[in-house]
Amino acid sequence: MFWDLPVPPWFPIYLSLKVAGLATLVALVSGLAVAKLQMRRKSFFSKVLDAFCTLPMILPPTVLGYYLILVVGRRGILGEWLASVNIELIFTWQGAVVAATVVVFPLIYKSARAALESVDPRYEDAARTLGASETKIFFLVTLPLAWRGILAGSMLAFARGMGEFGATLMIAGNIPGRTQTLALAIYDAFQAGDDPKALSLVLLTSFICLSILVAADSFLSARIGGRRAKGRAKKTVKKQEAHS
Repeated sequence: MFWDLPVPPWFPIYLSLKVAGLATLVALVSGLAVAKLQMRRKSFFSKVLDAFCTLPMILPPTVLGYYLILVVGRRGILGEWLASVNIELIFTWQGAVVAATVVVFPLIYKSARAALESVDPRYEDAARTLGASETKIFFLVTLPLAWRGILAGSMLAFARGMGEFGATLMIAGNIPGRTQTLALAIYDAFQAGDDPKALSLVLLTSFICLSILVAADSFLSARIGGRRAKGRAKKTVKKQEAHS
């Protein structure tokens, strides 16, 4: 079998980066779409949808994995349809992407919604008075003003995707050379008593995630600093107008 062949030592790193990257991309597109739908809405339906979108953040990963099996498993809700179109998610790296996407989705969704709602509505109203459509307003006004918060949330999601374990294990399994990510490789090395390998993988994973978190914090700090600078500038202009 494929997974019985020698596995390159770099494979778990490569697979983790690929899975986290694809999961972040899918979650970014879907999370941004839902955040746009939810932006500045306070209805009961909106609150229920917000809670549903946030739920993967607090549920145990194994619970998410079980739900995914019920949906995309061979006997799941979508199992027969997926099989009819030759899509196999169980025990494949694509299944790992699906699991990681569900896990990281709330991080991007919450960050994107907060960033979009922080945009001053007056800029959007000004664009409307000029005849811009809602689509143009979103892509040319709202999104450029909110991109820092969205990017920071995406970086956090990528870091979370790098360390995903529970849901990935249930959906994709732990097959060396096929579905074994860094987190699963660490688990395997620890179980086998290979402490040097486990420690090296732990340090590598920690370094990658720490670097991402530092970068995300820098973006958030710059965003907050920019807001404060704009606020001080507005106050200065108002004072000058009052004196004149």
